[in-house]
Amino acid sequence: MSYKQQADIFKRTFDLKYAPIAISFTNHEASGDIYGKISICKAIKLASQGENFIIDEDTSACPGGSTYCGFSGIHAGAKKRRLQEFLTEGEKLTSSIVSFERMQKLGVPPATDLAEKIVITPLEKAVLRPDMVLFLVNAEQVCRLITLDTYWDGLSPEQQIIGALCYQAIVYTIMSGKTNICVGDWTARRHQGFEKDVIFMSVPYERIHNLIAAIPCCSAGDAEAVIPEEFRSD
Repeated sequence: MSYKQQADIFKRTFDLKYAPIAISFTNHEASGDIYGKISICKAIKLASQGENFIIDEDTSACPGGSTYCGFSGIHAGAKKRRLQEFLTEGEKLTSSIVSFERMQKLGVPPATDLAEKIVITPLEKAVLRPDMVLFLVNAEQVCRLITLDTYWDGLSPEQQIIGALCYQAIVYTIMSGKTNICVGDWTARRHQGFEKDVIFMSVPYERIHNLIAAIPCCSAGDAEAVIPEEFRSD
């Protein structure tokens, strides 16, 4: 099944407003568009509307995104002190340098030096095999997708719901190999103008085939629910 066929199934089954996004980390040549410097959270927003991006060390505009996604090393010394001050006194997203340190150390590690490039593109336009697929969906769509994602194994994914949007929506799934449901960080949501009901669901690409295979079998997909008489309410 082609990537376009997969995208068409998702759009048709779930009436998606935004395109499913294919995200690939690569060291090879890739096709896409580079519009000067851009933050990864903005690329997510625009890719969901049909645009294509190749982001590398030179075009990643956000220092935090560059660190989480592997284009720069983890901050230490004076750089870390500035970051601590920015997040606690500037963005005011965490109360202290201690809570910031917990956020940094208790999750999966950043994707340090993982790849030279990240390709962020609508799934229907993907050329490279995606490492993951990112959905921008509402609560009902998340409910259906997560039901399908867990249909075969019944295993609830562990969640990462704090930290930068690129960390929650991309890096956690890339580094853990687990599906994630998150809401992103407040700064990214506000600056990029994500709609109030948008939830981010990240699925490792290796789980996509089984998710699609569950659609005709599961009532969260296309299957008709059959309710025995003794379970029906008046």
